[in-house]
Amino acid sequence: MNVVLLGPPGAGKGTQARRLAERFGIPQIATGDILREAMASGSELGRRAKSYYDRGDLVPDEIMLEVVAERLRQPDAARGFVLDGFPRTVPQAEGLDRLLDGMGRSLQAVLLFEVPRDALVRRLSGRWVCRASGHVFHELYSPPQVPGRCDHDGSELVQREDDRPETVERRLEVYARQTAPLVEYYRARGLLHTVDASADPEEVGRRVEAALRQAGVL
Repeated sequence: MNVVLLGPPGAGKGTQARRLAERFGIPQIATGDILREAMASGSELGRRAKSYYDRGDLVPDEIMLEVVAERLRQPDAARGFVLDGFPRTVPQAEGLDRLLDGMGRSLQAVLLFEVPRDALVRRLSGRWVCRASGHVFHELYSPPQVPGRCDHDGSELVQREDDRPETVERRLEVYARQTAPLVEYYRARGLLHTVDASADPEEVGRRVEAALRQAGVL
């Protein structure tokens, strides 16, 4: 199973990527996570990425692709992968195609998560994250038992800068501008399958599997 999950911030890609990873025994590859791991490791690739990150610049596509390539070469990715939120642009998609081709692999499906804009704003602006371990809560949909504290370890809950109401609209605008060409890129290749991700996670999970069956992946 070699699949990509696309969708705007707050669409639930991470939740569904984890579900697929657990069910089918393949890794969820979220580039933000592996980029942070590479920088923390002090590796040569991580140091190169950190030099851009520390200046507040975007990490170049070639370094992002090297990070992905390094992850895909690990043994647990031999049976497949779920790419969560990558690629983000057409040049990254083209680079991913070349990378996979060089490994004798190819994408089987790209699932586009669709959620109405007003629902995304509600989802994102109410999201709070555990400072210690990253558990996610929502003040409307999954509030913590004790306000401001994680149910799992009691750590403080914080709101990421990206999830503050004043930044959510800008994030969605940037996503739409960057990703629209990417959607057409994958649609033209016959890989794109849309998923209505506006329901609860269980129902979205069923829709994801239905899309993967339609794509011939399952």
